[in-house]
Amino acid sequence: MRTDPEFAEAARPLYDDALAMLDTIVGDHWFRPKAVVGLWPANADGDDIIVYADDTRTDVRARLHGLRQQAARTGDRPNYSIADFVAPVDCGVADHVGGFVVTAGPEEIAIAEEFERANDDYSSILLKALADRLAEAFAERMHERVRTELWGYAPDERFDPSELLSESFRGIRPAPGYPAQPDHTEKVTLFELLDAPAQIDVVLTESFAMWPGSSVSGLYLAHPDARYFGVGKIRRDQLESYAARKGWTIEEAETHLAPVLDGSG
Repeated sequence: MRTDPEFAEAARPLYDDALAMLDTIVGDHWFRPKAVVGLWPANADGDDIIVYADDTRTDVRARLHGLRQQAARTGDRPNYSIADFVAPVDCGVADHVGGFVVTAGPEEIAIAEEFERANDDYSSILLKALADRLAEAFAERMHERVRTELWGYAPDERFDPSELLSESFRGIRPAPGYPAQPDHTEKVTLFELLDAPAQIDVVLTESFAMWPGSSVSGLYLAHPDARYFGVGKIRRDQLESYAARKGWTIEEAETHLAPVLDGSG
């Protein structure tokens, strides 16, 4: 652990309190984390990922919709879409895609409310922060298991914790609603594929947020060249293409993609 000379004095009590609460969370089993993972036959179709019903690849179970970067590039730098990291449907490669939802569990809500009833807002906030970090750590651990065991495309992978944090392993786990796949509604497809509400009691709200809040979801892409990226701003032509692929009106697409629309027209 590194100590920042400017902030160490103020941060040390918070750090110690967090470690003490973490010991209690673990020792007294305050949380009941759960995870659901799926791996499916898949191929790319343009900027979308086709998810097949089974290994015969004759029936389409779902489509995961991607957006492509449209910023001007120098040299040979490409404009990415998540579909670039799955083998195209006409290339003859039987590829796969994965998905996951993990949660620290709903227990944090009741425990946080107990702290609040005791006028201990500090402990309530600290508990929620730790629940968020535990969910992220759980997502990291499940990704490791997918790479080495469940999907098994990197069975000999050996990284210490610091190397894991540097994300030097093969594969990524982009999340709907985040820079590489900024459409939050794609969580609906992911949750249906995984049957997340029935499997681990994680549901989506009307605004496509996850409940319990200390939950993480995303895709697994295993391509050796897969990397994180941000779609950035998209123009009218891609908005129209995306609306058609999603079966939306232009107005619906504008509503759901408002944060990434290029206002220049």
